[in-house]
Amino acid sequence: MLSREIAELAAKAIAEKKGREITIIMLEELSLITDYFVIASGNSRVQTRAIADHVEEEMNKAGLRLARREGYPEGRWILMDYGQVIVHIFQDEEREFYNLERLWADAPRVPFHLPFYSR
Repeated sequence: MLSREIAELAAKAIAEKKGREITIIMLEELSLITDYFVIASGNSRVQTRAIADHVEEEMNKAGLRLARREGYPEGRWILMDYGQVIVHIFQDEEREFYNLERLWADAPRVPFHLPFYSR
């Protein structure tokens, strides 16, 4: 599976759990760490954890294994490392504070559209 397909699969899984402000950032040309960031927001610890659980479930179905997960117990910023793709699930306060979109402002955004997806 291509990196972009993995990022889109993660974004779709996030949207299915009503994650908000889903952004896919292409880092292939800018970073050796990963090819894509998928960034999203959840309203509460319960929701961010539910989103993370669903992402992991959908990735497992696709044969993709989670290399590392951080922040899950607190649920304020959950990082899920799939190697080529790193998923960030934030509560609003943390997302605003760390502002990864600003940090990677030079990186291209990947259009992401689903019928039930809203920005």
